[in-house]
Amino acid sequence: MAEQQLGVLKALDVAKTQLYHFTAIVIAGMGFFTDAYDLFCVSLVTKLLGRLYYFNPLSEKPGSLPPHVAAAVNGVALCGTLAGQLFFGWLGDKLGRKKVYGITLIMMIVCSVASGLSFGNKAKGVMTTLCFFRFWLGFGIGGDYPLSATIMSEYANKKTRGAFIAAVFAMQGVGILAGGFVALAVSSIFDKKFPAPTYLVDRALSTPPQADYIWRIIVMFGALPAALTYYWRMKMPETARYTALVAKNIKQATQDMSKVLQVELEMEERAEDIVKDPRLNYGLFSKEFAKRHGLPLLGCTSTWFLLDIAFYSQNLFQKDIFSAIGWIPKAATMNGIHEVFMIARAQTLIALCSTVPGYWFTVAFIDIMGRFAIQLMGFFMMTVFMFAIAFPYDHWIKPDNRIGFVVMYSLTFFFANFGPNATTFIVPAEIFPARLRSTCHGISAATGKAGAIVGAFGFLYAAQPQDKTKTDAGYPPGIGVKNSLIMLGVINFVGSAVRAV
Repeated sequence: MAEQQLGVLKALDVAKTQLYHFTAIVIAGMGFFTDAYDLFCVSLVTKLLGRLYYFNPLSEKPGSLPPHVAAAVNGVALCGTLAGQLFFGWLGDKLGRKKVYGITLIMMIVCSVASGLSFGNKAKGVMTTLCFFRFWLGFGIGGDYPLSATIMSEYANKKTRGAFIAAVFAMQGVGILAGGFVALAVSSIFDKKFPAPTYLVDRALSTPPQADYIWRIIVMFGALPAALTYYWRMKMPETARYTALVAKNIKQATQDMSKVLQVELEMEERAEDIVKDPRLNYGLFSKEFAKRHGLPLLGCTSTWFLLDIAFYSQNLFQKDIFSAIGWIPKAATMNGIHEVFMIARAQTLIALCSTVPGYWFTVAFIDIMGRFAIQLMGFFMMTVFMFAIAFPYDHWIKPDNRIGFVVMYSLTFFFANFGPNATTFIVPAEIFPARLRSTCHGISAATGKAGAIVGAFGFLYAAQPQDKTKTDAGYPPGIGVKNSLIMLGVINFVGSAVRAV
């Protein structure tokens, strides 16, 4: 292949781990930190949004988002992400990684701030504004997936490429954790400053009007880390693999990497002929691409699709699962601000004890165990632990057994991240040719987000109790949490079977 014959790319492949590797990890990783924060922080405030904008003084339960609104708030950013992954993935191969990288970051900054603003103070205006800007926020986040993975892959050396890409992706866990910490801090401050009775004591006063600032601060905070890295992102040179193999400017690639590696590189003779070899310039929809990369692309898309159904269902609705087993107190026994605190505390503990360690286990072992082994192991262990909590569900919801449930549930997150959630991100950044790498990663990621949308919308309805008298307001009866968890276990099993094939 051309990449093996160009001296500048050989130099990158065999380069020792240097400061620029860690700089690239931080710059690309902070984008992923923002991605995860923005996508998952909304799950911390949806209960509060229901209390604020759908309060019914005659109801025995605090206000909750109607089904169509809850589906939109939880899922609209995922729809935007899917579209952004396809569009910016393609654009990254057309215009270059660096140019498009700046566009996505600006979108994320602007839309994070705008998500916390509203046109009017009525439910319809607030929810419409939130959903509109969260769609475009998701669109920008979508671009960060293929671009961050591709940039890190093309900057890394061969020996530790997997660990470097995994380290960028591991910032997703830090972003989830940061969302929990921000929610804990903001809700604690407001709870102390504006004390309120529980819903059972006083329905109207249980959610003070100042609580409206809590969700806005939490969703807007995501703009800060993205803004802090914009300058450094724009200072990064274009990747040598894009400049040499796609833009076909060997001289510029050599100059850029000489500065990055701090060594003198010379452009070899006939380098231009190498990158212009017509045999290596087949397109995405060509027979040659289908022959060489069709099955790998199918493998990347199918496993990512199955993984994200389970992963996003678990992440976005863990508050509902924890409420169902009684780990989070019943809503009526808390005021609106304290409920945010309790939800954030539960999700932060899960992130701290299982989600974040899972990502960094992948960083440590990806280049030792290999991608295939970690992905297969992760799917299998997710299946085991999901069935272990689903089938004896009635046992786990007893007060004395709740901690056991939480531990088992945490292990599904650990093996998702020390498993397919990381490897589905890493593999597409490594196996496709440079001129189609960003596009193929975008296609793989977008298929994953299609699975996330299925999970986000499906679990919302499926997890409702089978007894219609116990469902949330406006929801039809579902199959219950137990059967929903069994379904997620089956999906994980199918993922392990597909991976094994």
